Amino acid sequence: MPTDSHYQAVSPIPVSQRIRERIVKAKVRYHANDNIADFIEPGELDQLLAEVEGKLREVLESLVIDTASDHNTLDTGRRVAKMYLNEIFKGRYLPMPPVTEFPNASHLNELMIIGPITVRSACSHHLCPIIGKVWIGVMPNEHSNLIGLSKYARIADWIMSRPQIQEEAVVQLADTLQEKMQPDGLAVVMEADHFCMHWRGVKDMDSKMINSVMHGSFLKDPNLRREFLSLIKK
Repeated sequence: MPTDSHYQAVSPIPVSQRIRERIVKAKVRYHANDNIADFIEPGELDQLLAEVEGKLREVLESLVIDTASDHNTLDTGRRVAKMYLNEIFKGRYLPMPPVTEFPNASHLNELMIIGPITVRSACSHHLCPIIGKVWIGVMPNEHSNLIGLSKYARIADWIMSRPQIQEEAVVQLADTLQEKMQPDGLAVVMEADHFCMHWRGVKDMDSKMINSVMHGSFLKDPNLRREFLSLIKK
């Protein structure tokens, strides 16, 4: 009878299983829109890409697509795997981009609005694109950490680059910015097209989804909320 070491040499454990076992052992959630970068060891992303490539090739074969002689689909499995891991789902596998924070030395306490920031995500129900814009409102206080303008876009891209629903994406973005900056108030509004409606199902090309999250003074002060909402419409 072969030993465990012999079995592993013949049939190594897939890298996805190794990563999953670490997550489960840590009792951490790993939903589609969760970041799992802390559980991926150096070199494993390349291994995961190769594993996903093989699985996608099997999907194409199950769709009765000739990936052996069709020059258009010969490398589709690898192209899609790279797109998922390195681009549209990278927010799951990569740590948060570095964000330089500055003290509020001038004690700024006026409304700041950032946007519109173009964002791209994917619906976790059908893996269809979600493409839209985000506006961010910040009411800093003297203790707030301020971040560079481009960093809002980088954080938004990191949060959005996961399979998810828009309602949860906006909450995650607001919570991340709130934790980073600790402002008196924070507001996030997102408007997006959902290709799961454009491309399939009802095939409605005109519908958009708009939702918002308000923290602190934006939630308590209706005048501030109205000012922010009126300014982003201009």
